[in-house]
Amino acid sequence: MTKSLISDPSKPLASALLLAAGRGERMRPLTDTTPKPLLPVRGQPLMQWAMQGLQRGGVDHLVINTAWLGEQISQHFGGVLTTEGQASMYLQYSQEGVDFGAALETAGGIVRALPLLADIFWVAAGDVFAPEFVFAPEALARFKASPQLAHIWLVPNPAHNMGGDFGLSEEGLALNLPKLAAPAANIDPPRYTFSTMALYKRAFFEAAWCDIPAGNPAGVKAPLAAMLRAAMDNDAVSAALYTGPWTDVGTPERLVALNATSAVSTPRLFKPSSP
Repeated sequence: MTKSLISDPSKPLASALLLAAGRGERMRPLTDTTPKPLLPVRGQPLMQWAMQGLQRGGVDHLVINTAWLGEQISQHFGGVLTTEGQASMYLQYSQEGVDFGAALETAGGIVRALPLLADIFWVAAGDVFAPEFVFAPEALARFKASPQLAHIWLVPNPAHNMGGDFGLSEEGLALNLPKLAAPAANIDPPRYTFSTMALYKRAFFEAAWCDIPAGNPAGVKAPLAAMLRAAMDNDAVSAALYTGPWTDVGTPERLVALNATSAVSTPRLFKPSSP
């Protein structure tokens, strides 16, 4: 069975996608009745921190992909996010749960949303807390002018991923290094963790790199890491290191720790290095 996702010609294509489709198994029982991106962090839903960051960066149209309890997300936010001091951000939903019964994983979900997205777009995760990250228009412009197909931000390895994911060259390219099975000190070149914040060009999800048709009408489930590693082997992925606050809210303990610290009022807006 195939299902097409058709953009509304009356609406501009979105310049960002927020990933919010995961089941959140490690967060159970909290996620048995609430999707993880809606869990409260410092007075508002976790995913709203990323949404407001995109809004501050000038994103005025955002796509949110949903699956597990996805109707709660669309009911909560509706079609517009209004934040004091910011222009309204209009919301559309790629409803993987409604269309296919489950999430399509990261690459599958991005390809599913392609008909709603501009040629260059941000991707962020609704379960990552990085309130000071700047989704800078200047970074998007520099990436647009570059030959790379993806630009990812890496972070210092957290306690739950001390082996890291990727390397970073002096020239600003992401390196496909063997993933370490255990933490290791003084590894050269060092490994860093993929933050999930990234810029992509539509071409990265087309035939040369991805065999899923745009719009993913068959609902193919596909991870992103293998695609990124293949592109890194062809110098097609640039990267930068972000050292501001960052938490992958993957367990109840991390959620409790975030809510136990003082709330962020006005973010300091750590500006990450650019592509």
